[in-house]
Amino acid sequence: MKQVERSPSIINDDWRRWIGENLVLGASPQSLSDVLVANGVRREEAEREVRMAFSSPYLQGASLAEKRLQNRLKKHDWVLDIYRTLNRQTPDSNLIERRHQLSRDDFYRQYYLLNKPVIITGMLDDWPAMTKWNFDFFRTHFGEREVEVQMGRSRDANYEINCTQHKHKMCLSAYLEMIESAQESNDFYMTANNSSANRQALAELWQDIGRLPEYLRPDSPDDGFLWLGPKGTRTPFHHDLTNNFMAQVIGRKHIKLIPACEVAYVYNHQHCYTPLDGHAIDYERFPLMRNVQVLDCELAPGELLFLPVGCWHYVEGLDASVTVSLINFLPENDYSKFYSTYAEL
Repeated sequence: MKQVERSPSIINDDWRRWIGENLVLGASPQSLSDVLVANGVRREEAEREVRMAFSSPYLQGASLAEKRLQNRLKKHDWVLDIYRTLNRQTPDSNLIERRHQLSRDDFYRQYYLLNKPVIITGMLDDWPAMTKWNFDFFRTHFGEREVEVQMGRSRDANYEINCTQHKHKMCLSAYLEMIESAQESNDFYMTANNSSANRQALAELWQDIGRLPEYLRPDSPDDGFLWLGPKGTRTPFHHDLTNNFMAQVIGRKHIKLIPACEVAYVYNHQHCYTPLDGHAIDYERFPLMRNVQVLDCELAPGELLFLPVGCWHYVEGLDASVTVSLINFLPENDYSKFYSTYAEL
């Protein structure tokens, strides 16, 4: 039963809304009458008020609509469970395939259009970034540039949700020194949330990133997002509103993925986030996760990971690393147009 934080002895409209809400939620009329009596309402008046609410055609209509909505949601869950079952019946269903220099046609037919992750090798070999980029190069050519990073993440359990509160400006050389001194930390990280500021500060770096015309639109203004941080950086489980490429340039990353069709079991209570700790999933606190398919991979320099839209992913830096993410695929890739966000309930 949903509780109410008030104690008037006379039934007003707040109490009537509380009665109606709890009746729709399935509370018994007797239990509601008992609560009213405990809050100073005479037994006869309490029972009469609950009886009137229970027999109201408005409430009966709301209850019918609630049942229909529940049936509709059950049908949606049934469809998702079909895809969950099919995902587990494919060969090596717990592995993310690695394909060397995958052709455009094979990529789109076998992975992109099927919402299936894949690691592609051999496609970044001609990127200047693969041979030029290292911390000494960054320091020499961009060390005095002012960049934006996420700071103070270790003091905030919701550092990703509260990312705007953690933005901090500093020169790149000082940031690189922090990375090298810390050796391992999740307290500071240059992420995609900083890219709007850093595109201007580090504009020349984008000349070293290939356009991947086999898969992407080379004339797109979406030229990628930069991730730069020490070993130990973590991006908590979330899903994106677009399909995404993760291009690994420096260092390795450990990635856990959960297919989008598992959404009913990942405790998605707020927008595109979940309280699950991808580093060590607490199955006692989140028992539904015991039945969830979790894919696991390590992404090495020169490898390209396709992250399908809606696919939940957790990322942890195994080394000091640099990653570029790209979203300018050939087909339309904006799925936010029919996505409704919702706050925590």
